[in-house]
Amino acid sequence: MKINVEVTVAAPIEKVWRAYTTPEDIKQWNAASDDWHTTAATVDLRAGGAFSSRMEAKDGSMGFDFAGTYTKIVENKLIEYAFGDRSAQVEFSDTPQGVAVRVSFDAESEYPVEQQQQGWQSILNNFKKHVETR
Repeated sequence: MKINVEVTVAAPIEKVWRAYTTPEDIKQWNAASDDWHTTAATVDLRAGGAFSSRMEAKDGSMGFDFAGTYTKIVENKLIEYAFGDRSAQVEFSDTPQGVAVRVSFDAESEYPVEQQQQGWQSILNNFKKHVETR
């Protein structure tokens, strides 16, 4: 089952793309809630290239690595990647209101679909806020 989340970012496509694919930017926006943060991020933005983000609770109680391999990159348009036995697609589309960023990903079985969708949507909302306020 695929889950979809989306935001429209009021910024030029180049700025949106750069913020989504640059480790220093990723560390600023990649968290689902204020009590979590991303402490490290790496990006090798090419098909076959690896990515990783270290996400941790700010109180140090837990953390995990979100990592995978890019499978397709079309600059300013599309990022596809695999993580574990799942995959995701990020589409960037110019609209009159800004850049629509749509993430579609394979659901996992450990957590309810609604919780997964809310978490990914929160991260994408943080991304929008980060890009629009810098």
